[in-house]
Amino acid sequence: MQPTSIVEGRPHSVLIADDHPMFRLALRYALAARNEQVNIVEAASHTDLGEAVMAGEFDLALLDLAMPGANGFSSLMHLRCERPELPVIVISSYEDPYTVGRARQFGAAAFVPKSATARDLWHVIEIVLAGGTWFPACNVDEGSADARTRRRFSSLTTQQLRVLLRVGECLLNKQIADELQLSENTVKVHINAILKKLQCSTRTQAAVLIRSLLSDSPNSPLQIRNVGAT
Repeated sequence: MQPTSIVEGRPHSVLIADDHPMFRLALRYALAARNEQVNIVEAASHTDLGEAVMAGEFDLALLDLAMPGANGFSSLMHLRCERPELPVIVISSYEDPYTVGRARQFGAAAFVPKSATARDLWHVIEIVLAGGTWFPACNVDEGSADARTRRRFSSLTTQQLRVLLRVGECLLNKQIADELQLSENTVKVHINAILKKLQCSTRTQAAVLIRSLLSDSPNSPLQIRNVGAT
């Protein structure tokens, strides 16, 4: 399949989420240089991001992980929960294998370091808009405890992920039910399924697990091990 070029003239709607105004401006100009019909919405914080994804439809999101209100990979996870069909390109100043690997684990379609050129970004955008993915090369030990945990995590449904994120925020069942517009009994059913899939005996264990998975620190007990850049 040939990439859908952003210069073909078809309008695209792109969400740029980054707390640095100058970098958002640079991305805006880079996109507009390839397609004058591109519609761009900007978000400068995790709160802005949440409001934007609820208010509009997008073809693509360009996401910086480190924004006010975000905790590690929480903004990426929020996008994947609320708009699972939306391709997300993480654009980050952190280029280490840990960050690249976690971005891929949480459903990003691509990872582009902020040191990349505009031409590199255009190339990756075209790959993603064509339905592809792109990441710097990494080697992951799929037999490790971390890999097994990630596979259990990936078995959760979108609704279960939404509930788990609230469990990680230490919300009570009633608070989760109100926020997600579910019944308390439905929340309980989801939590029981989450505990079973993650092999946790208590919701506290599940909360610790999701917080460690979302952590942007390579010192997390669930960090990717045996990963090397090539």
